[in-house]
Amino acid sequence: MREILHIQGGQCGNQIGAKFWEVVCEEHGIDPTGTYQGLSDLQLERINVYYNEASGGRYVPRAVLMDLEPGTMDSVRSGPYGQIFRPDNFVFGQTGAGNNWAKGHYTEGAELIDSVLDVVRKEAESCDCLQGFQVCHSLGGGTGSGMGTLLISKIREEYPDRMMLTFSVFPSPKVSDTVVEPYNATLSVHQLVENADECMVLDNEALYDICFRTLKLITPSFGDLNHLISATMSGITCCLRFPGQLNSDLRKLAVNLIPFPRLHFFMVDEQMINVQNKNSSYFVEWIPNNVKSSVCDIPPTGLKMSSTFIGNSTSIQEMFRRVSEQFTAMFRRKAFLHWYTGEGMDEMEFTEAESNMNDLVSEYQQYQDASAEEEGEYEEDLEEA
Repeated sequence: MREILHIQGGQCGNQIGAKFWEVVCEEHGIDPTGTYQGLSDLQLERINVYYNEASGGRYVPRAVLMDLEPGTMDSVRSGPYGQIFRPDNFVFGQTGAGNNWAKGHYTEGAELIDSVLDVVRKEAESCDCLQGFQVCHSLGGGTGSGMGTLLISKIREEYPDRMMLTFSVFPSPKVSDTVVEPYNATLSVHQLVENADECMVLDNEALYDICFRTLKLITPSFGDLNHLISATMSGITCCLRFPGQLNSDLRKLAVNLIPFPRLHFFMVDEQMINVQNKNSSYFVEWIPNNVKSSVCDIPPTGLKMSSTFIGNSTSIQEMFRRVSEQFTAMFRRKAFLHWYTGEGMDEMEFTEAESNMNDLVSEYQQYQDASAEEEGEYEEDLEEA
């Protein structure tokens, strides 16, 4: 079976992850004790992708939970499906990263990373044929961004040929809880560009928009946002978890969606990222069949059918641009830098991350311009004809 190992880090990652497991357990008919209560054999056919079958027929998620403080872990443990995880797979420190990327990546996180890797190794060894890893984290905090990217690069060293998929929650100005989010996010993107294979980009601001406009919620809570994200995650992974007419796996997804290796940031469901689509919706001519579909015969619980859209679009540059502008505004004045240099970081790293982010934006722009220019030439040819 093609197993996927799920890793969640930091407060945001653990809360999204906990919601994700609630949804997946429900879809596979598994109750909070790990016992199968479902009605259809289809639920069990590919259950090994996300679950390990333990003694007594219990199903245990292939999940590793990490954080630098015990608080979120405790709330996951006391949540509805808290007892289903392997107790050894909770790895946490006591100090916290305090929204500081450097603490997560270089000091506190680096001390804890070996024990996380041990658990990851143990889980990977219990797989028949590991297909890849999925990491849930946010890029605005300290643990999810700093330690999350550290873990991704370590896993990349150890399992270079496995797929690395991330669900990354990008910070947004309207829904901000920390002033140093642009620093943390830029430093993380710098890592994700190099070490991840596919990044599903989630954006709080756009999630709030869906809650207000589509779902008509007056005061959406983080729980509502996480529910939306977990619906997306369930949609993305359903063709990996259930038998269907046209199945897909992490590698097929990557092969069909990534035209250039650095441009692997996907929009999940057009509405999820609120990008002013000035960049209108034309497809480029030099990728002829640019739609990959997979069909799964089993609908999510409680619904007749559902569809999930993943797109790789140049319009995502708006979001990188937004973060980059905020980064530059603070970095020019060297605001808040002492928190990072105090943990042993160098200003040079910030400069590198900034230029990497700007390069990414201009790469997106370059391919977008390529298609726009060609359209112009095509129209001129028509006029001549």
